[in-house]
Formats: sequence, C-alpha cells, structure tokens
Amino acid sequence: MCWWSTVAGSPAEFVGLLRQARVVGVLRAGSAETAYQAAQAAVKGGLKMIEFTFTTPQVTQVIERFRNEYPGLPVGAGTVMNADQAAAAIKVGAQFLVSPHLGEDIQEVALQRGIPYVPGVLTPTEIVRVLSLGVPVIKLFPAGSAGGTAYLKDLLGPFPDLKVMVTGGIKPARVSDYLQAGALAVGLGSQLFPSQAMQDGDWNAVKEATAHALLESK
Repeated sequence: MCWWSTVAGSPAEFVGLLRQARVVGVLRAGSAETAYQAAQAAVKGGLKMIEFTFTTPQVTQVIERFRNEYPGLPVGAGTVMNADQAAAAIKVGAQFLVSPHLGEDIQEVALQRGIPYVPGVLTPTEIVRVLSLGVPVIKLFPAGSAGGTAYLKDLLGPFPDLKVMVTGGIKPARVSDYLQAGALAVGLGSQLFPSQAMQDGDWNAVKEATAHALLESK
C-alpha cells in the first residue's frame, strides 16, 4: 500500500501527508483537458500531491476525472474564493482546499464536510486570526517575494507550532531551504508546469520538468 493510499481523516494525518509529499503541484491551465494531461504527466514524473486551481476552466470536472483515475493520490482544489466553490470542489472529490486568503465561509464549509482547509496568510495578525478558527495548516503566500526563508523563520519565532505550506516564487533548488527553515511543504507551479510545454501540449516535457524539480528539491 503506497503512502498516499488514504487521505487525511484528521488534521494530524493531513500534516503528515504534506510532510511526506514535500512538494505540492499547483496547476493552473487554460483548459480542462490541458490540466488533466499535465497532471497525468506530473504524476508520471513523481508528483505525489496536486492542487487544481479554480482559475482553470471547468476545474471541478478535472478534479472529478482525476480522482477517478488516481483514487489514492491526494487531490485538492486551489484558489478557492468562496463557499460555493468550496462545496462544488468537495462534491466532486477534492480532499483539501487552498485559497490565497482567509475565507471564513470556506472554513465553515470545510469543517462541516471534514475537509482540510489551507488559507493564505502573510502577517502575524492574519496568523492569529487563522489560529483562532482552528485551521491546522496555513499557506504563507507569496513566500518568495515576502522575504523567503528569513521571513518564515521570523514568523515561526512567536508561532513555533505553526504548520506552514509555502508558495509563490520559489525555485526547486530552494525547497530544501524552506523545509529546513520549518515549512511542511512547498507549492510549485510553473517550475513543474512550464508555460511553453503547457501551450504546446508537450507532456513529456512536463514529466521531465517535474522529475527534475523533485530531484533538485531534495
């Protein structure tokens, strides 16, 4: 049985999945078919956890199709902006939700359905608010341009138990730096899904980019 054969039934299990995955693929695409094909290629390249964003057309169809094809691989919905999107994603099988902000309406839906929610935050004030809601994991975004590993370490000073996934402007070679600085996992987008390869439908290039990025991130 592979490590991702079951997906988080508790906050602790979700934290464990992120820690083992190390890298979460953040996939934005211009069409549903492009997203599906790119995700397949990334999995072949070794990706163990993926997030399909709501900026992708017909993303719920992609999530449902991918969950049916890869029932054991953790699949989430990203750029979730409201409760309706959260409910729609969960309905088709999304196993975790991610947003660029703290959406209390999203958190309410996630709690009702027993699905992990990872809200985007940046400041200590936002972190305190998130923790008061019982959110198990936060997304530090945009981590790269906000100060990188130094900023992450500064945040973990007053919040030593904070569980963090970092995204935004991070290169694969820096993944291990973020993990050593205290991050659970790192979200990578264009490093796994190069724009030219996506436009050309060059899925082998996506597979190779993913494999290279994962190797470089160790």
